[in-house]
Amino acid sequence: MSVIPLSEAHAGLVPLVGGKAAGLGELIRAGERVPEGFCVTTEAHRAGVVPQDEVRAAYARLGGGPVAVRSSATDEDLPDASFAGQYDTVLDVEGEADLVAAIGTCWKSLHGSRAAAYREARGSDPADVHMAVVVQRMVTPVRAGVLYTANPVTGNRTEMLVEVGPGPGTTVVDGRTDVTRVVLTGPAGSDGRRPEPGWRDALWAAGRRIEAHFGTPQDVEWALDHDGTLWLLQSRPVTTLFPLPPQTDDLRVYVEFGNVQGMLRPVTPMGVSTLRRVIAAMVASLGMRVEIVDIGGRLYGDLTDLVRRPASRRRLVRLMAVDFGPRAQAVMEHVLRDPRFAPSPGRSRRPADASLGTALRALRGILRALARPDAARHRLLAAVDRLRAESTASPHLRTAHERLRFVRDHGDGDDGAADDITWPIVAGMLASALPAHLLKGVATEDDVHAVLRGVPHNVTIEMDLALWALACAAREHRELLLGTPPGELSARYLRGALPEIGLSTFLSRYGHRAAAEADVGVPRWAEDPTPVFAVIANYLRLTDPAQAPDRRFAEAAAAAGAALDELAARVRRRRPVRGRIAVFLLRRARRLAGLRESGKFAGLYRLRTVREQLLLIGATLFPTADDVMFLTLDEVEAALDGADLAGLVARRRATHRRELRRRAVPVALLSDGTDVESTLPAPADGAGLLRGVGAATGRVTGPARVITDPATAHLEPGEILVTATTDPGWTPLFLTAGALVTETGAIMAHGPTVAREYGIPAVISVPGATSRIVTGQVITVDGAAGTVTTAR
Repeated sequence: MSVIPLSEAHAGLVPLVGGKAAGLGELIRAGERVPEGFCVTTEAHRAGVVPQDEVRAAYARLGGGPVAVRSSATDEDLPDASFAGQYDTVLDVEGEADLVAAIGTCWKSLHGSRAAAYREARGSDPADVHMAVVVQRMVTPVRAGVLYTANPVTGNRTEMLVEVGPGPGTTVVDGRTDVTRVVLTGPAGSDGRRPEPGWRDALWAAGRRIEAHFGTPQDVEWALDHDGTLWLLQSRPVTTLFPLPPQTDDLRVYVEFGNVQGMLRPVTPMGVSTLRRVIAAMVASLGMRVEIVDIGGRLYGDLTDLVRRPASRRRLVRLMAVDFGPRAQAVMEHVLRDPRFAPSPGRSRRPADASLGTALRALRGILRALARPDAARHRLLAAVDRLRAESTASPHLRTAHERLRFVRDHGDGDDGAADDITWPIVAGMLASALPAHLLKGVATEDDVHAVLRGVPHNVTIEMDLALWALACAAREHRELLLGTPPGELSARYLRGALPEIGLSTFLSRYGHRAAAEADVGVPRWAEDPTPVFAVIANYLRLTDPAQAPDRRFAEAAAAAGAALDELAARVRRRRPVRGRIAVFLLRRARRLAGLRESGKFAGLYRLRTVREQLLLIGATLFPTADDVMFLTLDEVEAALDGADLAGLVARRRATHRRELRRRAVPVALLSDGTDVESTLPAPADGAGLLRGVGAATGRVTGPARVITDPATAHLEPGEILVTATTDPGWTPLFLTAGALVTETGAIMAHGPTVAREYGIPAVISVPGATSRIVTGQVITVDGAAGTVTTAR
């Protein structure tokens, strides 16, 4: 079947007719007005010869004359890839010879440089792709353009965006003409304004029909001819939209919680099911009840009720600033000004989440830690050791059902460890945060940050320095460790085919860690030490003794001590009472603030054990054990009882892979799909100047290294690490980095905290940093000013 009428194409024939032809066939089946045409199928492309006789016959049935010849590859116009503009279109083709030549042009574009680069970025195999070609009667338009049935700029699903220009639609798509952009919010006059010209009404109605037919927002090419007839030339899914939040009767606002842990990558379904409870409990400890929902594999908190409750409104902006960062703070300030989220009557009473008993216990624990910080630290370490010992699974677990019961019950008990861990950490955070407020007008935030460099007792920094010591001890194997890809080194290590370099000892202490480690679905370093070998290689490239991380950390601690003595002398003269309190708190901060990583570190022991048991269950259910991570606990139970969930797992894996490619995650969403940040005024950056928030003072100029995956990251000593976000699994890279630039984060988050303690400048919350900065570009990071300047 080399040539078929376009009317016979449909979604089930994508392997034969490609994405574009399938979309057009669906439009025809739905009764829409589409120019008549035919499809030269992928069978012809596989044969490598244009079926000239069949093409001539089909062209004759169209009546000859000018036609449009357009690509219809099997990987374009699909829900997870548009390939917009990557393949060729030839317009106004007339005559059989030119038609055959135009089909050949479309075929050649399948492996053109544009398409190859796009395909490589998506990680798809070119051998799996074939090209069909659509041939349609030409429409001579007076105006044409593109209709998006959801606003692709803001994500709002209640709006449509039209880009329109004179002449054929390709001039709009290719950017070769001035475009008028119109936002449609309903039929003409439905919003009380003056009725619009009829073509806008026709587009709105067509958009509603088309989206209803395909069940997802569409990107529709259209043309209006001299008779005023609307023709539809293409329809494909809008692939850039972030998934829609749960649909509700009222407008709701959701804030992304993952960036608190430095996670922007999607969480596996099993990870969502385990994290949802943890995050809800964490927020409840702050006196708030928040529903955690899964949107695009990310964890969002529904803050609508808090936004509409007068008492909690006052706390939200402060909470966003401290725990979520400046971008979330700006978004929340905007939401609070939105009249749709005005305070609701009858919502003034505070919820009963935070009991008086909890508040008194917190006060006692914090004061106790401040009074005797060393004793508090010893209690915390003892509690961590208890949790590690208690996290192991019983050797008597035999069946998958027994293992599932263990997973469900694991961690429900409370042996007092929570208080011993929580309140010293909170005390350290308060002791770090309050002095800047007490010393306003006397000392700057940079003065305070200088005192908090080189803080001891941080388990993440201890981990990084232990890895540095391992790399130093392994220098005799430098050639092997630098000359072999990290993935291959990992495979050799797991086979027992590597020289002993001390890695087993390191992994026995830290092997339960990883990037995105809060997700139980992510392999730990002990399972796959590829990221560890990548970091060791980075460390081995550092040859300047003055830049040795342990030396730099010791120097930062000494400088911090001197800064504290100088600050103490200065503030006591100008603010005797406040100054003494602030200095007391800063001294306590140096003894307690490093503990902030300990709570998560302890919790990861339990998570490791849960993962081990889930993988054992998965091995009884699926050919690949970690398929179990794409189910919830209830679904695992159903699978153990005989339900066939292999298809569900495959669909979720595909969705997860697609979301892993997403580089931008909205800070906050409305339930109509609006990315709230996209509605804020754009920052007034100058030429070559990117603005963010200074999180660690200092000024460094050097080449940038944009990194999206720490597992195989190559970072030369002194290069500036530019990434979307970081969590503790990224911090080993900080030891040799010249500075840190991130797109998200809060000043008190993992990455900026560790950067301060290492003494490297950090600027966070730089929108679009990973796309606006390229690897090798020389940039200047000014942590005091909160700016990143690119060289001209």
